[in-house]
Amino acid sequence: MLLKKFKEFLYIYKKKDPASRSYFEILLCYPGVHALFFHRISNFFWELNLKLIARIISNFSRFFTGIEIHPAVKIGKNLFIDHGMGIVIGETTVIGNNVTIYQGVTLGGTKWEKKKKHPTIFDNIKIKKETKI
Repeated sequence: MLLKKFKEFLYIYKKKDPASRSYFEILLCYPGVHALFFHRISNFFWELNLKLIARIISNFSRFFTGIEIHPAVKIGKNLFIDHGMGIVIGETTVIGNNVTIYQGVTLGGTKWEKKKKHPTIFDNIKIKKETKI
């Protein structure tokens, strides 16, 4: 089951990026793939209430990939991050299935209250830097 999901995930990257040459290249060289891998791990620890470990993994991922995803973010299947540098996804963001996010996008909050302050992205959406949310 897990292997099937992983193959589907790599297939989405191959399908959506015409510059990709192989699954091996995608696995080794795509920061969006790496960021999502680390997010799954940090989210796992976040859900176990091991918040410090989750934040450490998240910060390592940001340093390594240039993509910041808070460990609490809920992400659906087949998120495609294209040229991820500068992407920031805040704590209460919810991302649906089959979403594409391009470089430089910030899904940030505008309020200081401790409640839902980040956007909810529905299924099958493309978000570019010019997109106002």
